This record gives sequence, C-alpha cells and structure tokens, in this order.
Amino acid sequence: MTKSETLQALADKLGKTRKEAGEIMDAIIALAVAETKKSGEFTFPGLGKLQKKHRAARMGRNPATGASISIPAKTVLKFRVAKQAKDAIL
Repeated sequence: MTKSETLQALADKLGKTRKEAGEIMDAIIALAVAETKKSGEFTFPGLGKLQKKHRAARMGRNPATGASISIPAKTVLKFRVAKQAKDAIL
C-alpha cells in the first residue's frame, strides 16, 4: 500500500477525512521517533517494538577483493514483530 492508500483506508475505517487521518498517522510516527530516541524503544501494541540497538565493531570481508576490513561500531534501528501479529499473519 502507498501512503495515500493507507490514509484513505484509515480515513474510511475511522470515519474521518484524509487530512485528519494524515494528522493521526503523523502524530503516531512523531511519537514513535521521539520515544525511541529518548528511551531506546517504542511499542506498537499488537504489532511490535521499535528498538535502538548498539552494534559492536567487528571485522568483515570485502566481497570483491576478499580483503579483511574493519567495520566500526554503530547504532541501528530494529523492529521486532509481536508474536500476536506474527501468528495472525502466518
């Protein structure tokens, strides 16, 4: 689904206009970003959890040349799907 299709489906489901549905969606996204940035995780009840994780530095290999390279430590985002959502989909 595109963002436009998602907004239309959300508006139809809630009985709101597309503009109001867009404002709701933008508010949820802003809340998720702010909370993940502040505390390191944000839970979408029934869907999953957005988490900020630290990856340690490690050694890797350049696939073109086979040479060993050092991959620096960094922070990444992960999304863990809730068991309830996984069971409903699969």
